[in-house]
Amino acid sequence: MKQTNILIAGAGGIGQAAGLILASDASFDGVIYIGDRFEQTALEAANFVNTNSESNKAIGFKFPENGHSETLTSYLKETNIILDCLPGSEAPRLAQFAKDFKCHYANLTEYVQETEEVTKIAQGAETGFILQTGLAPGYINVLSHHLFKQFTETYNVEEVDSIDMKVGALSRHAREPHFYAYTWSPIGVATEYIKDALVVNNFETSTISSLSKTEKLLIEGVVYEDDFTSGGAADLPIALAGKVKNLNYKTIRYPGHYNWVRSIIDSTPENKDKVSFLNQTMLDIIPAVEDDKVVVFSSVKGRDQKGVLRAIEKSIQIYPSTVGKQTLRAIQTTTAAPLCEAAKLLATGKYKGPIFQSQIETNAFLNGHFVAQVYGNI
Repeated sequence: MKQTNILIAGAGGIGQAAGLILASDASFDGVIYIGDRFEQTALEAANFVNTNSESNKAIGFKFPENGHSETLTSYLKETNIILDCLPGSEAPRLAQFAKDFKCHYANLTEYVQETEEVTKIAQGAETGFILQTGLAPGYINVLSHHLFKQFTETYNVEEVDSIDMKVGALSRHAREPHFYAYTWSPIGVATEYIKDALVVNNFETSTISSLSKTEKLLIEGVVYEDDFTSGGAADLPIALAGKVKNLNYKTIRYPGHYNWVRSIIDSTPENKDKVSFLNQTMLDIIPAVEDDKVVVFSSVKGRDQKGVLRAIEKSIQIYPSTVGKQTLRAIQTTTAAPLCEAAKLLATGKYKGPIFQSQIETNAFLNGHFVAQVYGNI
């Protein structure tokens, strides 16, 4: 990457990982500003990046919870790209900063309403806004779009019967009754379990209740279960309208987990918000772990020109890996690598306005420097 200054908003696990991935890359030449509402967290994140990458590229600072600060304004004036690792509710605010200061912007959020707000902000911008570019939404959508194009080209057809996208951020071990352990944002898990999911059913795009159809699946000899959750389909239902009969995104878990979650949701007191109640209940019972794995599965199924039913499928399993001098969890690298790849694309200056997952050139992205290091080449 050419001389590029990057501002990372949010100094949690993903923000730290993105900073370390960039700073550890020999081609990166620039400054990394890492902001967090807790100044000490930001300073520790910058130190984490500098220490483990043997560089002095990261600078930590307090990111104001509201409005601007003198420090933030000064850094935004020097920033080329904003990488938004804050909660999805903050996305419109960060996108407005990017537009006001003429920065490129990339985010991770699966939140639908906020994504629509960012899209409106990005309209007519002089810079690029790559949306929902993490793991799910993100990598899984680019991979599935790639397999769709491969299927239609291989079998010389224009339509397919189904696209199934599945991702699981899992612990290596799990105990009853919940059969789960946290590897990423607790509130993110609770939110995707409660909000409706976007699907395509018989060529019609619609919403469906999350956790409304638990099914078993077998990946490389291991039995999992999956169910609908919100956000993971990104813009593919719209982008592939009329070309795919059925399309959905489901989250992978260990068997027994979803039955337990439904029992908690059903017990929510009438005066309580379901997301907040589920989040707090899980936090009280379920531990956070470092030893994790990420499972990715995509399948495109349809008939060839002769009417023979065909399928192209891809599964990937990712485990913790070393970046610089630090071992990062699988959920960190699988989320941060696509975000860094998006930054690399934006640094070319070829993108303007809102860019959705379906608009990303699949082969270049999936085999890009940062992505391929984590997921392997396609």
